[in-house]
Amino acid sequence: MTGFIDTHCHLDAPEFGDEGPAVRARAEAAGVALCVIPAVAVFNFATVRTLAHAQGDAYALGIHPLCTGDANEADLQTLDAELTARRGDPRLVAVGEIGLDYFVPDLDGPKQAHFFHTQLQLARAHDLPVIIHVRRSVDQVLKHLRQVGAGRPWRGIAHAFNGSEQQAKACLDLGLKLGFGGTVTFDRALQVRRLATSLPLDAIVMETDAPDIQPHWLYRTQEERQAGAVQGRNEPAELPRIAAVLAQLRGITMEELAQASTRNALDALPGLSALLSSSGAGQARL
Repeated sequence: MTGFIDTHCHLDAPEFGDEGPAVRARAEAAGVALCVIPAVAVFNFATVRTLAHAQGDAYALGIHPLCTGDANEADLQTLDAELTARRGDPRLVAVGEIGLDYFVPDLDGPKQAHFFHTQLQLARAHDLPVIIHVRRSVDQVLKHLRQVGAGRPWRGIAHAFNGSEQQAKACLDLGLKLGFGGTVTFDRALQVRRLATSLPLDAIVMETDAPDIQPHWLYRTQEERQAGAVQGRNEPAELPRIAAVLAQLRGITMEELAQASTRNALDALPGLSALLSSSGAGQARL
């Protein structure tokens, strides 16, 4: 069977501790061929790059909207310099995770917007796709994409998409694919499930956002946690089981979804093609 690509997983997160090799081995055994590890701030640029090389995966460099509060102009300059320095690195496949977040209170909206806009400009300057955080911010994200894109299409992914059908179509019209993960496994996630069912199959890429966005079988409610239950930790090995739910919703086979979502991931992040086709890719030089 065709392997899946986890287009968004934070394998450098502290929740994984020293279990990284075991986590990646479980993913491979489950049928996950490649993982994309996005950075969130300057402090983990080197970490995600080293991890991607060590594990045979891919990485992205960017400043997450939730990290913009502690960021400054020098960080944008560092990102530009790092993108230049890693231009020849086949494992660098995107600028990300970047975007806007209007769910978390007290974030500086104008500062977020400045960092997102500037990072879109850097993605254009370095001819790289984008991995975009769009939590409660799809319309504003689209505005910046249109401004910076100036009529030219984008490549990339709107991560953990949870907007309307109209917003989904607008993202697709600009060239983006839409990321679906653990949320689709919840019966109550009606909007996400509608989108996962109604969108064209060529719109969808698979992701976990590990260790976050747990599927329903790992999630514990606040009441359960207060009673002593431990919140489950998501990881890439869960992706095929998540995909099985999405395939069932669409009435297609797992093989059809694996083939389509992999094809879509390669279209969104073209640098993945060479990594997927190469054997022993984890030995590439840093």
